[in-house]
Amino acid sequence: MNCIRPISARRKRVQRGNQLVEVALIFLPLCALLFGLFDFSVAIFMRATMQTAVREGVRYAVTYDTLPSMCQDASIKQIVKNSASGFLSDPAHDTKIKVRYYDATNLTTELTGALSNSPGNVVEIGVEGYSWSWIAPLWRSASPFVINVYAADRMEGLAGAASPPCR
Repeated sequence: MNCIRPISARRKRVQRGNQLVEVALIFLPLCALLFGLFDFSVAIFMRATMQTAVREGVRYAVTYDTLPSMCQDASIKQIVKNSASGFLSDPAHDTKIKVRYYDATNLTTELTGALSNSPGNVVEIGVEGYSWSWIAPLWRSASPFVINVYAADRMEGLAGAASPPCR
């Protein structure tokens, strides 16, 4: 009896080892690519969600509606937070939501004071400086992705001789 294995059996054993090496060489870059794709997708989704949230805030602002026991600016900020899918739910993010009023004829100077939310003025809602830290900082620097989004519209007229709500 011949105890020598046929050549084809030896090749199969060597090929099995090659398959493990090939899988390892493909699997790592594939995982990095998938994590990077997921990471970019979350960043794009987050920016789109913030943009939608500020649009909702502007829609709410132009109607002069307020939430119970809140002035207009606080109500607008709460609507933006509610529309942001939980991204702005942390109280530390309250300072990132900005509500500004401008005269429709001069959009460069911000109006301040009690009647800056008068009919005909422009309201601008923004989320400024919201940062997203990358999950997989492969080919990017370790700096966070900063989101700044804005939306603006002209304030509607008030019914009757009513004055605008408190800011």
